[in-house]
Amino acid sequence: MRLLFVYWAFEDQGSGLVIQGYSEAARALGHEVAVYGCWRLGKDNPTIPLNWSLDVASADAVVFIFEWTTALKPGDQLDWIRLVGTVPRNKRVILDGDGNYNDPLSADGDYNHPDVESARRWVEICDSLADKICQPTLHPLRPNVRPFLFYAYNPAWERELEFKDKDYGMVYVGHSKFRWRAMQRVLRAIEPIRDRIGRMALVGHGWNSLPWWADKLNLKDAYASDAGYLKRLDIETLPSIRFEGVIDCMSGATFNPVLLRPAFQQLRFVTPRLFETPAANTIPLFVFDEAHVQEIYGEQALELVLPRDHPEEKVLDIVCRPDHYADVARGVRQHLAQKHSHAVRLRQLIDIIES
Repeated sequence: MRLLFVYWAFEDQGSGLVIQGYSEAARALGHEVAVYGCWRLGKDNPTIPLNWSLDVASADAVVFIFEWTTALKPGDQLDWIRLVGTVPRNKRVILDGDGNYNDPLSADGDYNHPDVESARRWVEICDSLADKICQPTLHPLRPNVRPFLFYAYNPAWERELEFKDKDYGMVYVGHSKFRWRAMQRVLRAIEPIRDRIGRMALVGHGWNSLPWWADKLNLKDAYASDAGYLKRLDIETLPSIRFEGVIDCMSGATFNPVLLRPAFQQLRFVTPRLFETPAANTIPLFVFDEAHVQEIYGEQALELVLPRDHPEEKVLDIVCRPDHYADVARGVRQHLAQKHSHAVRLRQLIDIIES
């Protein structure tokens, strides 16, 4: 089967690494996954190494990956006609990655839509393209939405767990969008033991200043953080990195927090980072509710959850006994490889397409 993913790709955020994993799994299973487009009109883009293609005619199915937008990269404005006119409706699937195929909802300052009209437009566009709407949660709110986690774990990403000569005690790779409160919880836990942690870094947009697009897209509040507080804790803020370098960057630290924005916690969503962090040479520290952690990673992963009571003790124990927690992380890896690999996901996706 030849699957054509429709996705607005970025070099330093989003699902590029996940889509690469799908392409590799598809080849191993005798299928093909391509990404629609050539990145810019009339020009191949060598800086985003995905399997690009404009060949719609040979596609057996189209998967629209909608995260922050339902739009397409700029083209000749015939793209939708080609995609919809060539591939039958029953072979089209939408992955609603940000939970926008819902009524407006808010949680702890986070939200999926700024207003009712925005939600209506999103649902209308999705309904016009496909009947098979999926979200990366096992608990969708709408009865017509199918649970499909989409984001996946790739054992080929794994780095050996080894904790000598680490440059950092903690690193977090990801942008600040709707994640400051979760990060603040981590930093408050670290504050009383700051001198025991070593160097710390936040890698990505928005931690020490607003990204250039925040004001333009009315997202100033979404990227809110406290640069003064970060400076007082002597936390480095580093620029974003390409998606291929995420796992190696995380591997430079003893532990990496795994965060979810509040709306995603409420929806019990998964994201790419939930599957990338356990593959790095680091201890994942889960900063969301235990039921969600256990559902994705298994019961053993509960030992890697940041507790509400005396969280500084958990952080210090990880720093002092990383080899113990590495054994837990290895068990988590085995669980993910068995239950959440790209091969498992691809088979699930083909079942959805053929249903």
